[in-house]
Parts: sequence; structure tokens; C-alpha cells
Amino acid sequence: MRRKLKGKHYFTKETEDAIVAYCATEDISIRSNLYIQQIQPAFNELVDKIVFTYKFNNLENIDYLKDDCKIWLTTILGKFNPNQGTKAFSYFSVVTKNWFTHKAKKQTQKNKREINYNSMIREVEAVTSENKKDFYDEMEDHQFWVTLFAEVKSWKTANLKPNEEKVINAVITIMDNVDQIEIFNKKAIYLYMREITGLNTKQIVSSLNKIRKKYHLFKQKWDQGEIN
Repeated sequence: MRRKLKGKHYFTKETEDAIVAYCATEDISIRSNLYIQQIQPAFNELVDKIVFTYKFNNLENIDYLKDDCKIWLTTILGKFNPNQGTKAFSYFSVVTKNWFTHKAKKQTQKNKREINYNSMIREVEAVTSENKKDFYDEMEDHQFWVTLFAEVKSWKTANLKPNEEKVINAVITIMDNVDQIEIFNKKAIYLYMREITGLNTKQIVSSLNKIRKKYHLFKQKWDQGEIN
């Protein structure tokens, strides 16, 4: 059911006659007087009623749109033809409603584009953030091993017993060839170190216990940011 604008007392027979007279003359002063005195107040009220009745007041920048619509009504005022049997009130009500309907559709399209754009941005940011996390985690892991490798090498300068020196050299060899070594279970590592050092498992474990203390100290300093 079509909504009807209630109470059009602002758009009187005098308003209708003023619009007909406006369209019938080319005299600028007469047109100006008719518009200011009788037509403009009716147009102002008409726009407000249309906006309220059809709930266009939810549009963004509605005050600006109202003013813009009033200007539009002014530009088409002279095109109204009373001889077509349509009352000015009905004609300009339809024109105003259609004008705001068009603006509402454009606003809806704009909002959809913004939603799609914002969704795309969030997806890109999420992927980028994840990639950054993976990248930085990978960088940190790499930096940790590079620093640890340098640290282990520095332990060779300490006062070491022969067996300890052999075990550290074995650790350095394993770390230096980690990409080529496919054995990473504990038992296999011990076997590999026995081959390198010529020591038995007990001797290797004894030396590794001392090296492990150095490693834990290094790891603690790394986690606390004292080493980078």
C-alpha cells in the first residue's frame, strides 16, 4: 500500500497557482517573487515531509541532501506542465521521493563496496600478519642457531680436558653439517659422536653434562634478551 503524506496544508491552492504562474512567465522578477514568497516555503516543507515519511533521514549527510534536493527542485520547476492534468503537489512529491530513492540506492551500493573493501583489507592484513609472524619466527630461529654456533665455537678457548674438547669438536661438526645429517634421535646422535670422538657413551655423556650447563646459561641469556 502506498503511503500518503499527511496534512498537506503547507502546499495549498495558492501554492499550486503560484507554480502555474511561475511556469507561465519568463519574467525573472515575477518568478523570483513567486518562488521566494510562496513556492520555496512549500518546497522546504515538502522535502522534510518526504524524508520523514519514507525514512530517508537515515541517509548520511541528510541535511546536505535536503538542501541539494531543494536546489534540484528549483532547477526543474519551470519544466512542470499543468496542462498534463497532474497537480503540482503530486508531481513534485514524486520527483522528490524518486530523487531520495536514487540517493539511497547509491548509498547502499557505496556501503556494500566499503564492506567488501574492508573485508578484503582484513583478510590481507590477516594473511600478511601470519606471513610476518612466520617470517620473523623463522628469522629468530635462524639467528638463534647462528649465535649458538658461534657461542659453542667460543667454548673451545676455555680450559678443557681432552675428552671435553673432543666432544665440543663433535658438536660443532654436527651443527656445521646439520643439513646433511638425517639422524636426530638421541641414540643415533650418541652413535655418531662415538664415531667422531672415539669415546664411549659414558665419556661422551660426562662431557656433555658440562657443555649442557653452558648451553642452559646461554639459552637463559638469549630468552632475556641479553644476547642477540
